[in-house]
Amino acid sequence: MSYYCRCWRKRSSINPMIKLARARSIIANFSRKSVLVVGDLIMDRFIWGTVARISPEAPVPVVDVEREEDRPGGAGNVIFNLVDLEAKVSAAGIIGMDAVGERLARDFEYRGVNIEGILLDPARPTSLKTRIIATHQHVVRFDKEFKAPISAEFEKRLLGVLKTSLAQADAVIFSDYGKGLIASHMAAILIDSARKMGKPVFVDPKPENFRIYRNVTCMTPNTNEAFLGSGELPKNTDHAVETIGRKIMRRLNISELVITRGAQGMSVFDRSRTGTVRITHIPTKAKEVFDVTGAGDTVISVYSLARVAGATALEAAHLSNIAAGLVVGKIGTATVNRKELLEAL
Repeated sequence: MSYYCRCWRKRSSINPMIKLARARSIIANFSRKSVLVVGDLIMDRFIWGTVARISPEAPVPVVDVEREEDRPGGAGNVIFNLVDLEAKVSAAGIIGMDAVGERLARDFEYRGVNIEGILLDPARPTSLKTRIIATHQHVVRFDKEFKAPISAEFEKRLLGVLKTSLAQADAVIFSDYGKGLIASHMAAILIDSARKMGKPVFVDPKPENFRIYRNVTCMTPNTNEAFLGSGELPKNTDHAVETIGRKIMRRLNISELVITRGAQGMSVFDRSRTGTVRITHIPTKAKEVFDVTGAGDTVISVYSLARVAGATALEAAHLSNIAAGLVVGKIGTATVNRKELLEAL
């Protein structure tokens, strides 16, 4: 029987497919787990204000600034999600020798994150995304960043540091924002090392880097990333998503796949040892959407942590779906903590 036929699909009901007692048991294990996050470290800067008039100089709104706030973004948001879920976290990445990078490192250290894997590159500025938000609406975003691949020297140094961190971790998360940190050579070495140690690898990928994530445990792309990473135009019907999901699993030899689909929830692919693929479409749990910034970071954080804490793929997906529904109801780069997750259940 062909791979495409060994498949079982289900559309879940709106009720969570995980009992409360079971969820509590899984979440209670979060604090016993350690996760290594490898990825692009970014600072998200938010400038908040109000708009009461249009500029006389150009047809643009004039924002009266009320406050500013810096929050870790990119892989940093994954790290803070895991910290708020009370996991032990080690971070690996590169920051510049500048005030933004210093602030990121200080924020991580203050929250108890192991930052031995964060290297300083004087030739590379720390990535900074600045968003101007007026009355709950994004007005504009501007980025300061350097996306060229890291040097061979820094890749070698990073791999040396990661050997120790990997040995101490229960799981690895690649948080790929396409800023040049993660390249084929480094990813292959880390994935192979993790597999030999029996440690799962979870990836939030960039479409252009799909091919370097062969043999990982799970990927969590959104709909656009899933199709573009496969060289196809995005579609959001159940049938199209099922087809592209099977193709990704086969080409990359992965056992689990979660495709996040915005207002349509998420589609979960779970391959058994016999090769059977179970596909479950889960409706969104968001009650009100204010901002989708960082929702994918929350999904991979909760999913990965739940899996190593004893959850099945489907249980982990339901927990991450609930968590994502919480963060999109917040403004800016947001996280969810254990209390909020339990209350939402």
